[in-house]
Amino acid sequence: MGYENLIYEKEENIALITINRPKVLNALNADLLRELEAVVEEVEKDGEVRAVIITGAGDKAFVAGADIAYMSGLSPLEAKSFAQLGQRVFSKVENMSKPVIAAVNGYALGGGNELAMACDIRVASDKAKFGQPEVQLGLIAGFGGTQRLSRLVNPGLAKEILFTADQYDAETAHKIGLVNHVVPGEELISFCKGMAKRIASRGPVAVRLSKEAVNQGLNMDLDKAIALEADLFGLVFTTEDRKEGIGAFLEKRKPAFNNK
Repeated sequence: MGYENLIYEKEENIALITINRPKVLNALNADLLRELEAVVEEVEKDGEVRAVIITGAGDKAFVAGADIAYMSGLSPLEAKSFAQLGQRVFSKVENMSKPVIAAVNGYALGGGNELAMACDIRVASDKAKFGQPEVQLGLIAGFGGTQRLSRLVNPGLAKEILFTADQYDAETAHKIGLVNHVVPGEELISFCKGMAKRIASRGPVAVRLSKEAVNQGLNMDLDKAIALEADLFGLVFTTEDRKEGIGAFLEKRKPAFNNK
């Protein structure tokens, strides 16, 4: 299907989703969020896709936040619905069976930082900026930021970021654990594609179950989480990919995984 607010491309088994509202620094409104939800569902159903990259159009912003002009006219009930929409979409990003890499090419503020945090891996341009500036507007983060941020960095630091509305450069974001890598801006997409290709070359069922183990385990106590890991470890032994991977290793050849 066609999209007005984003660009969807597929290169072999890698999906590239570009948030495409550069005139407003890729700000999120309801229409864009619904399109993002639709493309995530499209990618999820595509058996050829093994890794996903999300980035922003232009060289200034990944996503500079929610669309303030759009939010200015919302009633309290409409604002709650908007928050629930963003939370639902970002949860679908987080819980996709395919690994998702955020290629953060510029400002990732407010909803933009929240979208990046919903991705599995964050790679930042050296010009990227991160923050949750909502309190400057008398608002709070509403797309999962109060919860994911405190899980990615320590709760005290998350509170500082949320309370002060300070912005953080890419190197600082890396130091505090908010991003995995910082690369020169001109190398960002090629770096992310290289990582996506490496992921795509691994056993897709095993990658999917690894993501499930981490995501579900974070919401369990350790005993239940490692029990889940054992269950999934046993499950992967039922797959053709497990036989192919071990066979290829023993035969000293490259595996040919078929996602089964």
